[in-house]
Amino acid sequence: MKTPIIIALDFASKEEVSRFLDRFKGEKLFVKVGMELFYQEGPSIVHDIKEKGHQIFLDLKLHDIPNTVKSAMKGLAKLQCDLVNVHAAGGQEMMMAALEGLDQGTQAGQKRPFCIAVTQLTSTSEEQMKKEQLIQVPLEESVLHYAKLTKQSGLDGVVCSTHEAAIIRQALGNEFLTVTPGIRLKEDAVGDQKRVATPDDARKAGVSYMVVGRSITRSENPVESYQKFIQAWEGVQL
Repeated sequence: MKTPIIIALDFASKEEVSRFLDRFKGEKLFVKVGMELFYQEGPSIVHDIKEKGHQIFLDLKLHDIPNTVKSAMKGLAKLQCDLVNVHAAGGQEMMMAALEGLDQGTQAGQKRPFCIAVTQLTSTSEEQMKKEQLIQVPLEESVLHYAKLTKQSGLDGVVCSTHEAAIIRQALGNEFLTVTPGIRLKEDAVGDQKRVATPDDARKAGVSYMVVGRSITRSENPVESYQKFIQAWEGVQL
């Protein structure tokens, strides 16, 4: 995994994905296949994207009893994605079972997908967390707790907002991945995200990967928008 930008393919069909990727004319991307696309098209969409040479973050956020998650991951490993995830709220036993399933499902000679855990969704505010989840500590403390539990479980990193990435890196080291949704350019609409940040914020926080969706996929010129995010990450004044 090299590029710091993961493009969220928030499309409903294989045809939309194909039209979007064709605009990049052979450039190798790192893309996210989430629930909307995977549940519409199934595993075939992963095969199609991999055939084009792109890296894939399969974002299904598994959260179930350990044995179910283990079995599911064993199957997902066969798709040869680069990154998969679970919910840290599922607990240590579940996260360890996810790794067991990935190890068992990864073919000999192939590399196991990186596995990360969602801490708190970037659409969740601290007020919501306290009211609806009955977690009364500050949101930052909740995210760091989940991150520590994730590392203890043997996983490779977490999904968090840019606002928590720096404290996670300080506590858990540079090798522990931080994947951050909610990234916008200054002029972009916030949408349904609450804890958003710019690429410059993400770079300064030391995040591993930024997830960018509609700012690129809904742009009139996705390739140009993608380049703007790369430039913003690199500190180029736009």
